[in-house]
Amino acid sequence: MKKLIAAAGFAALVAAVPSVGMAQDKKEASPHTFTGNLNLVSEYRYRGISQTNNKPAVQGGFDYAHASGVYVGTWLTNVSWLSDGGAGTVSNSLEWDIYGGYKGAVGDFGYDVGLLYYYYPGKYPAGFNSPDTLEAYIAGSYKTVTLKYSHSLTDLFGFIDSKGSGYLDLTATYDLGNGFGLVGHYGYQMVPSTNGRARSDCSYGDWKVGVTTEVVGMTVGLSYIGTDAKGDAGQCYRNAFNRDLGKGNVVLSVGKTF
Repeated sequence: MKKLIAAAGFAALVAAVPSVGMAQDKKEASPHTFTGNLNLVSEYRYRGISQTNNKPAVQGGFDYAHASGVYVGTWLTNVSWLSDGGAGTVSNSLEWDIYGGYKGAVGDFGYDVGLLYYYYPGKYPAGFNSPDTLEAYIAGSYKTVTLKYSHSLTDLFGFIDSKGSGYLDLTATYDLGNGFGLVGHYGYQMVPSTNGRARSDCSYGDWKVGVTTEVVGMTVGLSYIGTDAKGDAGQCYRNAFNRDLGKGNVVLSVGKTF
């Protein structure tokens, strides 16, 4: 009987040893996270305004996040809104965004603060007000609803004397089930007044309603985007091709995160 007890005890000890070894050998989760994204959209709309004259865009970026909450990233897309109105004097076809910040969460409440720099490399005539823009932002979220405010620390996308412009963004998502999601958004872009420009001239509201789903491992979205931006002849959001850049349109997107 003593031999049986001893044998059982030895067997239990041997069985326990590999488990201890596995626990010791198991690597801790890395505090570093790297992700990338690639998207194709039927039209690039930013804050409701067409950036590609109703033409498609290819977009992509990379992000790094640390477990502490610190993150940095970059994102690129083709654009045409600067060269569209340049009559051959402006050479630009790229928007390059660089950003960084800090985010965290307390229960269901999340927060995010950071800086975002929009860079438009190219050639511009003498006296052209630079479209390059630096914004600071702060956001709060509760479950699937996010409220974000962005404040320009430079002139906003080339608008003269527009430093201090602000954009308020309210976005909500809802799981429809069966792999479908619903997204709704309302935003308001404020561009301050200056000599010859009233605050109401270039300030506007924009909205978006869309659905998303997964198809062969890619995220597919279909959205309607509209604004009340002033896009008649001679107004802020009418381009050189006589197109109202804020006129409502349906946008299709296909993307992959990796």
